[in-house]
Amino acid sequence: MARNLVGKRPNFRPARAGFNIYRFLLLVVLILAGMWILLGYERGDVKPAFQPTPTPTRTASSYFQEAQAYFQSGKLDAPDPPPPNPPDPDAIDTYGRALEIDPTNARAWAEKARIQTYSINMLSSDAERRTRLREALESIDTAIVLDPDDSTIHAIRAFVLDWNASYASEIEAQAFLKEAEGEAVRAYQLDPDNALALAFYAEVSLDQQKWTQAEQYAARAVELAPDSMDAHRVYATVLESIAQYRLAIEQYLEATRINPNLTFLYVYTGRNYLRLKVYDRALEYYAQAADINEQLGVKNPIPYLEIAKTYTQQGEFFIAARNAEKALQFDPGNPNTYGQLGIIYIKSRNYEGAMSALQCAVRGCSAQENELAMSLVEQELLPGSLPVEGLPLTNLTVAYYYTEYGTVLAFMSRSNQNYCPDAMDVLAEVRAGYPDDPILMSIVEDSEGICRRLADGSLAPENIPTPEVPEMIEETPLPGG
Repeated sequence: MARNLVGKRPNFRPARAGFNIYRFLLLVVLILAGMWILLGYERGDVKPAFQPTPTPTRTASSYFQEAQAYFQSGKLDAPDPPPPNPPDPDAIDTYGRALEIDPTNARAWAEKARIQTYSINMLSSDAERRTRLREALESIDTAIVLDPDDSTIHAIRAFVLDWNASYASEIEAQAFLKEAEGEAVRAYQLDPDNALALAFYAEVSLDQQKWTQAEQYAARAVELAPDSMDAHRVYATVLESIAQYRLAIEQYLEATRINPNLTFLYVYTGRNYLRLKVYDRALEYYAQAADINEQLGVKNPIPYLEIAKTYTQQGEFFIAARNAEKALQFDPGNPNTYGQLGIIYIKSRNYEGAMSALQCAVRGCSAQENELAMSLVEQELLPGSLPVEGLPLTNLTVAYYYTEYGTVLAFMSRSNQNYCPDAMDVLAEVRAGYPDDPILMSIVEDSEGICRRLADGSLAPENIPTPEVPEMIEETPLPGG
């Protein structure tokens, strides 16, 4: 059916909807909410989605407890593995992390200094020990500034200063000991019943050769604190110094009962059995020290050197040399180890080996001159040879190395290979440094006499006397043992 047209233009667009108040309000709310979220994000009130769940921040107290646990386990200063492996935590490092969080904790600084000082027993060279003792002194000085009236802090400072004296020149050592005595007196004045103050006062008195006072204070410290490792260690040291070796062993064993993982306590115990010539027990305690070090991943040559010296005293030179070489594998750059090995070679009449080892100990040697290291490389026990820096003539043990090196050079001199000029130079240094030591001077005079008689022809090379060494050659005595 046809439609009539009405005269209007047709409109093909959909009809426009009317104004909706609810839709308008919803848009306004969404815009305001977006602005609020944006402002909150800028202020930090709103966090981005999908962030990792935050973990609680560790407190300084938790680090302090962890550091003490490491000390109890004997992990004072663990060597870090090569990168990219993470560092191996130990007592010293953990105290450092704790003090980053709480740098004003005076007792924590003092405890760190105490552990740093004890940790030198795990170091094999005097240079490393001096560096560590300086670090300990810096730590305890910080503690004193933070709390100048704490008896224990003054006691630990006396301890740190006393051990610093053992690795200083004679003039510096006297200054260290005088200052250590002042700290010990101050600690005692602040608290006469502080066992740690009495123990370290006893140790300072011992190094000042005040034997009676040292024994009285050490005994009183053990009485006041029967569960203090420090008190028993010091008392043992005092008893050892007056040749009461069996009583000293009892005190060292008490110290190991309290801290069973401190290897130096086993070394000290073994040394006292060695002085009593109870060789089996000495070897037993040295072996325990070596086993604990192995469990901790510590490559410390000292137990193996002690084992070597024990076998040397028994006349078992081959086993002694093997243990000394084991020590050399752990620390092939340590001149003291070469000195000890040189003494063992002399006693076993391996004079050429002794001359090579003692040269590295006294004068130093290049990687090419280091015959001992090169031998270990050939046996695939070392990755490569390395140079060794000679020891300065700073203590009696090193003086023996110098003396025996000069003696071997004199003994090995022949008309076609004369080592006497070098021998006389070395022996002159010993004479200048230790003119009042009767044992050293006796050896020096005999060795100088060999060279003089060789020079004037009054001594035939085949009649040169065999070098001898004193009955007991010890490593530089560690403080406290």
